[in-house]
Amino acid sequence: MKKRFMYMIGAVVLLSATICQAQDATTGDNVPPYELNNLPKVDINKFPKNAEGAYVLFNGKSMEGWRGYNKDKVPGKWMIEDGALKFSSKGSGLTKEDGGDLIFAYDFRNFELEFEWKISHAGNSGVFFLAKEVKDQAIYVSSPEYQLLDNDNHPDAKQGVDGNRKSGSLYDMIPAKPQNGNPAGEWNKAKIVVNNGKVTHYQNGEKVVEYTLWTSDWTTLLQASKFSQEKWPLAFELLNNVGGASKSGVIGFQDHGDDVWLKNITVKVL
Repeated sequence: MKKRFMYMIGAVVLLSATICQAQDATTGDNVPPYELNNLPKVDINKFPKNAEGAYVLFNGKSMEGWRGYNKDKVPGKWMIEDGALKFSSKGSGLTKEDGGDLIFAYDFRNFELEFEWKISHAGNSGVFFLAKEVKDQAIYVSSPEYQLLDNDNHPDAKQGVDGNRKSGSLYDMIPAKPQNGNPAGEWNKAKIVVNNGKVTHYQNGEKVVEYTLWTSDWTTLLQASKFSQEKWPLAFELLNNVGGASKSGVIGFQDHGDDVWLKNITVKVL
């Protein structure tokens, strides 16, 4: 009887911990519990700076500082090709398990991220920032997305609202205007500025999107998107509190199954 009693106490304690985890993770009653992975990060001060004072995250030769999202190594489908960082949809001996999103393993808070990108025919990808590594979840559950897309040939360009899934857009929330993305196979220049919650997207030298995190307007945007509290409670909870208590997170590039190339990746800390 004593053993059975102690077992019942242990079960109640375990159940209480799970319920507390669910309550701590919510702004409502229907958000499932989640767990953040605590994987290794890099010392940003070990990376060189360019003439503008920005850290060089990718120099065309090394993938130092990079690893898979929720992984301890670089996935095999990410490689260096002609000085560019490339996600390859196909590769000799590679399987789906060799894919996955790629992150630079450092938590940035206020910064200017610049890079160049090009996409394959009918290709789709994205850029994430202030992301957390949530166990058993995709990166976009906790991060805004700067869309990378072949606007002419991928069906996403005609979905969403008012072009808010075209390149440079805040995915599924704010369309990039003017829409000045270059066609598949041509290089584009992108810049994302995050400064005390104000976020600005630039595409090919023009400001195309602007919004402010952690505001009622931001919550309204989420509620009108696929990340609403009703449609996706966990994503709403995490995105409504982007960056968590530290208001910081990792930068990542998406494996959407299509070839994408990236180069000249730099971050200036503000």
